[in-house]
Amino acid sequence: MRMSKLFFQTLREVPADAEIVSHQLMLRTGMIRQIAAGIFDYLPLGLRVKQKIEAIFRDEMNAIEGQEVNLPVVHPAELWQRTGRWYEIGDDMARLKDRNGRELCLGMTHEELMADLAQQLVSSYRQMPFMLYQIQTKFRDEPRPRAGTIRVREFTMKDAYSFDLDFAGLDAFYPRIYQSYFNIFHRCGLEVVAVNSDTGMMGGTMAHEFMAITPIGEDTLLICDSCGYSANRQIATARKPQPPVAELLPIERVHTPGATTIAALAEFLNIAETETAKAVFLVAELAGENGKSREQFVFAVVRGDMELNETKLTNAIKARRVRPATVDEIHAVGAEAGYGSPVGIKRDQVLLIVDDLVAASPNLVAGANQVDWHLRNVNYARDYKADIVTDLVAAAEGDACPQCGAALRSVRGVEVGNIFKLGTKYSKAMGATYLDEKGESHPIVMGSYGIGSDRLMAVVAELHNDENGIQWPITIAPYQVSLVSLGTPKTPDVVEAAERIYRQLSDAGIEVLYDDRDERAGVKFNDADLLGIPIRLTVGGKGLKNGIVETKLRRTGAMSEIALDNLLVGVQALIRAELQAIDATLTEEKLV
Repeated sequence: MRMSKLFFQTLREVPADAEIVSHQLMLRTGMIRQIAAGIFDYLPLGLRVKQKIEAIFRDEMNAIEGQEVNLPVVHPAELWQRTGRWYEIGDDMARLKDRNGRELCLGMTHEELMADLAQQLVSSYRQMPFMLYQIQTKFRDEPRPRAGTIRVREFTMKDAYSFDLDFAGLDAFYPRIYQSYFNIFHRCGLEVVAVNSDTGMMGGTMAHEFMAITPIGEDTLLICDSCGYSANRQIATARKPQPPVAELLPIERVHTPGATTIAALAEFLNIAETETAKAVFLVAELAGENGKSREQFVFAVVRGDMELNETKLTNAIKARRVRPATVDEIHAVGAEAGYGSPVGIKRDQVLLIVDDLVAASPNLVAGANQVDWHLRNVNYARDYKADIVTDLVAAAEGDACPQCGAALRSVRGVEVGNIFKLGTKYSKAMGATYLDEKGESHPIVMGSYGIGSDRLMAVVAELHNDENGIQWPITIAPYQVSLVSLGTPKTPDVVEAAERIYRQLSDAGIEVLYDDRDERAGVKFNDADLLGIPIRLTVGGKGLKNGIVETKLRRTGAMSEIALDNLLVGVQALIRAELQAIDATLTEEKLV
């Protein structure tokens, strides 16, 4: 491609509304253009990167016998209603009606349609196992689009779905997709870690997220460098301290004026925060009859020095979502904000959930449900009982690893892919069954596996750049070679040589972006660095006299020369070396 013909425009100034490096660079390089919050155009250079990422998706899915399909973006509501997710998902789902008043939605994922497809076409055990995948547009009405194409509303996703006879088949396939995802990320030049994660709205029995470690990440990960344990903070656990053994003392009311926080309470009573119980008041939306929801007041209790993990709570009570309770709602159940306690509340109106460490800890200080008063020596079982006792707290850096006891490390990450063992959640709802050898009917066992190409592209740009621009890995760069001509009308020999080199490399199948523009050398070099093409060739008068072309590797900045009479072989060697550097990162991975 000649840059004089290329539809693009580079920007020298950083766009004011672009907060992170990848967003700034992708706008400055003319790869994307924002047209609305979370909605982007892909221009020729950006689309080439995106398409190369998606070609890697296809390679790896085909390698594990995936078959590509293409399902609609617009879905009939009744499919989502059959699984119940029509009622469970809130404003993130974009809903509409056709001219006949039929309810529809824009697909944010395709479990329902894939299960419905299996229901229509699969009848016998002989047809399984198999995996279908697509690379398809999705739409999620994200409330806070941010970070360029990392968090958007319209996006492209490779989503794959496996169909097995039983859970043993799914368990056998799961490591294969796990490995293929690592292959995809490594081939795109991206280092990731896999962490155990919450199954969320997808449901199922197991899930893993693939995380790129970066300070811009919205997710917090807990990692053990000793044994390899890793999990998203949403579900991460820690080895809790052993509570002291003590005689249960009688409850004692104590005046604590103004002690509305755990820190203030501990200071006032001259005790450790570990000796207190913290009350958290929430209202949960639970599933009701006929797909409708109902609200339930939830009282959660954790030790004072720890934080409630709302994901763990939500999963424990199978809530669709939770929100903070209002002061009036708190008073209605006999509690008091800032002085809350499970002792003396209206139990028939409250779902009481207690962390297992609180239940095992003797003589804690808790609220008295009265302003300026607390209770000493509150003990679980003797003074109150819960509906559920479970792990409710958020693991944090420095906590003991649940597997080996070493200190956990906390890092930030961006999720670039996820895989789920769905089981029979969707197949049962959609009636997707098969007949076994005995003619008996069973639900199909499913898995779901997704990667977004837009986000992956942005994360690579976020992690592969320097002060001069992007440094694309050669596997996904828009072009392999940037050919810069320093020729002018006064140096026709340089122009002719550059044209000859362009034709020679292109004819050999090398992807060349040829800068034939009438621009200063500094502008051309700056644009080559900004665009991040892996290999730069410079054709100038001095080099021609010496029979060489100058080269520069964008990844390392290394400069060298190639003889004109050996140019094709030399460029092919540079390309091969860049590809080998990518291949060297491929490893066999074990499930965490």
